[in-house]
Amino acid sequence: MSVARRTLLTTTAAGTLLCALWFVPSANATGEAGAPESSADTRQASAAGEFTAQDTLADTGTGIDTTPYLIGGTASLCVGAGFVAHAVRRGARQYA
Repeated sequence: MSVARRTLLTTTAAGTLLCALWFVPSANATGEAGAPESSADTRQASAAGEFTAQDTLADTGTGIDTTPYLIGGTASLCVGAGFVAHAVRRGARQYA
């Protein structure tokens, strides 16, 4: 397989993944009654800085333990850096 075709395949796969992630829904807080408020009203109130006593932030609890996320992210970063280093070495050896 030629280098240009492999690069095109990698680019296509990455673009497809990004497009798929675009449609992943995000979490939004709702009011106490469970009915979502009008987003236009909320945006207008927040832009003007006008909030009533009923407006509160979502209760997030005591906090989230982020240690597993930090360890997993660091491990993923190291694996990715290892793949890049391997590819650079292999490419340099191939063209030497």
